[in-house]
Order: sequence, then C-alpha cells, then structure tokens
Amino acid sequence: MSKESVDVLVIGAGPSGCVSSSYLKNNNVSVKVVEKTKFPRLVVGESLIPRVMDHFEEAGLFPALDKMGFEKKLGARFLRGDEVCIFDFSNKFGQGWDWTWQVPRADFDNTLAQEVINKGIDLEFETEVIDIRFDGTNSVTTVRNKDGETKEIHAKFVIDSSGYGRVLPRLLDLEKPSKLSPHSAIFSHVNDINREPGEEGTLISFDIIETEVWLWVIPFSNGNTSVGIVGPTEYIDKLSESGDAAEALRKAISLSDYYVKRFGEVDFLFEPKHLKDYSCSVKSLFGDGFALTGNASEFLDPVFSSGMAFATESGMLAAKLALRQLNGEKIDWQTEYSDYILYGVDVFTTYVKEWYTGNLQELFFHQPENPDVKKKICAVLAGYVWNKDNPFVKKHDTVIKNLANLIKLEKQEQQKQA
Repeated sequence: MSKESVDVLVIGAGPSGCVSSSYLKNNNVSVKVVEKTKFPRLVVGESLIPRVMDHFEEAGLFPALDKMGFEKKLGARFLRGDEVCIFDFSNKFGQGWDWTWQVPRADFDNTLAQEVINKGIDLEFETEVIDIRFDGTNSVTTVRNKDGETKEIHAKFVIDSSGYGRVLPRLLDLEKPSKLSPHSAIFSHVNDINREPGEEGTLISFDIIETEVWLWVIPFSNGNTSVGIVGPTEYIDKLSESGDAAEALRKAISLSDYYVKRFGEVDFLFEPKHLKDYSCSVKSLFGDGFALTGNASEFLDPVFSSGMAFATESGMLAAKLALRQLNGEKIDWQTEYSDYILYGVDVFTTYVKEWYTGNLQELFFHQPENPDVKKKICAVLAGYVWNKDNPFVKKHDTVIKNLANLIKLEKQEQQKQA
C-alpha cells in the first residue's frame, strides 16, 4: 500500500473544504483534499447568505466565483396568502455584506474546486475515506479510489468537510439526533420559461403553504429555477401515496396560488430529489487531531439558508486554528472552536424553531412594520449570528417569543374593540 504525508488532510471538496484548504495553502501549509464524488455533482443548498462572502474573500476564492455571473441575491421575499414580507440585506443592523448569490450548486462547487486545483492544491476526486487511526494529533487515513486502489495518508491534522457523507462522525461514533423535529424536502430544477421580467423573475421567494410547510423558488442566472417543498416528514410523505417524488412536488406546486401558473405545467429537468429527515447533529465538533465543519457537524433546516454559512464559517475557523496549532500554539478547541460555532447554531436553531411555531412569522408579517426590529432580524438572516451587539442575537432565546406574544395580545384587544 502506498503512503503519502501532508500537514493537513481535508475530507470533502465542497465550500467548507475549499475554504479550509485554500486558506491553508495561502499560508504555506501542505494540504491535500479527498472527495468521494466526481464534480460537477448535484447538491442542495442553492440560496446563500451574505456572511459566506467574507469567507470566500478571505480565502482568495471570490474572484473566480464572481466571474461566473451567478444571480445576485439582494434579499429574500416571504409570502403568506396576500401578505408579503421582503428583507433587503442592505438595510440590516451592523456591518457586513449587502448581497450574495443564488446558485446552481453543481456549477458553483465545481468552480470552487477548480480554483483550489489552480492554486496548486492536490485534490483527488472519486476517493473515499474507509478508515482512520489517530495517535495523538497525528493520523493515518486509508482511502480508496475509483479503481479500488488503497493508500495511506499521514497527516498532522484532519478537517472533515464531508457534508452529508459525515465521514468522521460515522467512523468515530460521533452522531446524535438533531434537536429539531423531523422535516423533509423535495426539490428539482425547471427551465423557467414563464419567468416574468425584472425583479419578480429573479427574486428568491418562500411561499408559506401552511405554518410548517413552504415552497422555495430560487431563480438562477442561466434561466433555470430551483423549486422545492419543505415540511414535516409526515406531511411530505403524504403528498404522494406511492412515494413518487415528482408527483409529490407537482402536488406541492399546485398548492401555491402564487406560483402554480408559473411552474404548474413546466417539466422538471431531473427526477426530483427527496431529502428525508435532513437535520443532524454530533456529540463533539472536534477531537485530538481533527475538527468537523459544515454539514459534517450540524445541519439545521433550509428555511433561512444557514447551511453554507455554517460550512464556510467553520471551515475558515478550523483552518485558522489548525494553522496556529501546527505552528506550536496550544489551542483551546472547546472555547475557540466548539463554543463559538455552537453559539451561532443555537441562534439559528431558535429562529428555525420559532419559524415553525409561527412566532417568527408573526413578526415578519406584522403591520405596520417596525423598521428597527426588521433591521435586526435581517442581520440574523444575513448570517451575522455572532454579533452580540444585535439584541436579536444576544437575546435570541426570548426576544422573538416575547414580541410575538405582544403582537397576539394587541390583535386580541383590537378584536374586542371591533
């Protein structure tokens, strides 16, 4: 069996792995990336949020992405019957990017991976991790390529950015159930032949079918659009008695008064994908000689597009801490990595839970709007969930519920007076 040695092994060539490996390469670290699949490959997570732009810029990946001409995402629209709530990222609390992209991930991830290769990083596609052994912080990882050939990779540190593959959580028994109730999604792409001109045709939207059920619409610059339905697993399963994903998604589109004309008769570009009980968690985000990033650690829910933000945030931070550790510093991974990342996870978890209780929706659609409240919520939706100057971050566990209760009491008083 052949052997090779590197300073850092990165498992997975998605956005988290590309951010990690690019940052390390920029700082003269010997790094290798192994990726189980062949790119380009289909993956969900097509709506980004502004926080990710900080990471792509710092990793030196922004110019390559910017050249692709992906659809700019300036905010997001939420629909509930005749009610409309639009968030504009340029009108948010605090500093940060005012825009991001909505992207077909096959093209987006492939652009990232090719730029990593252009930087001189050794990236092996169709190479699967089948075993790993640790001796302190040093490790020996056994991988197998598409031809069935195996080899050992000796590394001083491992960053697991394997996403839904969750390589180290499986191999090291780190998986645990999510705190969130079971939800599932079905999605596909369509050639958006009925797209309206101007902002209406390009605006990312979330159409609320029921309190816990919503349709996503994510237009791309190539003329295609991603359409998906999200809801409790039991609800999604009942959309098709036979379990046919295409039938289920077609039924979901028919439930949207706003979008049924635009997408009701349009063919799907591929057989819709069914993501069942997608939320996940782990017992620990790190261990001697490794860190888990992105979906390999925690994945919440697509309602606020937080997935890639956690992927790139954790990927960048893991790379920075690994670099310091390689340079001889003693790193407190619990405080500097786990506690930090999980604070952001806790903030977004609150928002996801309060979305599904309906409390957050009360704030979104309340009229007249409160501009100050909206700015602070907008900053959270933009991914700036570590800015504790924002009371909607610092007091996330109480502020939404309290404000929603005030709105409900106000409505009750108005009904009594009517």
